[in-house]
Amino acid sequence: MLSCLFGLRQPKLDAETRAFFRETRPWGFIVFREACVSRDQLRGLCADLRDAVGHDATIWIDQEGGRVARLKAPEWPVWPAAARYGEIYAKDKSAGREAAYLGYRLIADELRSVGIDGDFAPVLDVPVEGSDKIVGDRAFSADPNEVALLARAALDGMHDGGVAGCIKHMPGHGRATADSHLALPKVAAKEIDLANDVFPFAELADAEAAMTAHIVFEAWDPDRPATCSPFVVQEIIRKRIGFQGMLMSDDLDMHALQYALNGGLTERAEAALGAGCDVVLQCSGVLKDMQLTAKGCGALDGLSLVRARAVEAFAKRPPREFDAGAGWAKFKQLLADFAPA
Repeated sequence: MLSCLFGLRQPKLDAETRAFFRETRPWGFIVFREACVSRDQLRGLCADLRDAVGHDATIWIDQEGGRVARLKAPEWPVWPAAARYGEIYAKDKSAGREAAYLGYRLIADELRSVGIDGDFAPVLDVPVEGSDKIVGDRAFSADPNEVALLARAALDGMHDGGVAGCIKHMPGHGRATADSHLALPKVAAKEIDLANDVFPFAELADAEAAMTAHIVFEAWDPDRPATCSPFVVQEIIRKRIGFQGMLMSDDLDMHALQYALNGGLTERAEAALGAGCDVVLQCSGVLKDMQLTAKGCGALDGLSLVRARAVEAFAKRPPREFDAGAGWAKFKQLLADFAPA
């Protein structure tokens, strides 16, 4: 299996893309809004992807709730942004944790029903005043302790639903003053301030997977974004935070890496994997981009393969018994009981 995940932005596989997947056998996939038309269609697409690569590939999605939701109404329910759980928690701690758990347990229920078994959530970033709004209400709270508590509840909900999670964006995107989709953020904060950023990730260091941030942390590596920095990956993520799970890059197509590195997608994949990422994400859905990325990736082996198998164990285990109807009723009641003033 190739050490990458490729993005799908089409509702049905064409013959050329299918042949490419059969040849390269990527470890997994991520589906975007354009690939999610209906439940039956998406269920068929997931089956086709697994058939193309010849193994039970893990299929991922960005389904946080709020702004970041690939499954859209009216075909799918609407979930609130993570900040909504933080608002409930501020009024009633137990209700906030229960709402976060139920929200992501219900997301997992929907994902499993269509063949998706990995969600790039929860967000553990801690936004600070003056930072770019790219995180904003995607964060549970501006308090790192609350972020950790609510993210743990969310991750537990996904696990009970038989879906793997991926904490992001390690070691923290909340202090960035630019959107890494559009620019290369540089964080000049001192070590003592960055301790708040990494705290939630350290609290959830036992998570099965994490995604890196395309951000330059000048206190740690002034020349390279975290995704491509051996120092950040090995000394901060692996040692200081203590994360030993599967480390995935954020999307290689994002402008942050275009500004940070010479070369194209092949070189970006090489840099991220060389720094210590286990797999890379390439999300454009464009075949020529996938081909370039594949040239920079090797086969999953060693510790990376061990970590991949651990993620698959979370993604492939059966969900715990759950009454979705009762779950939705309770979830909606919690949102109503603690509605904003």
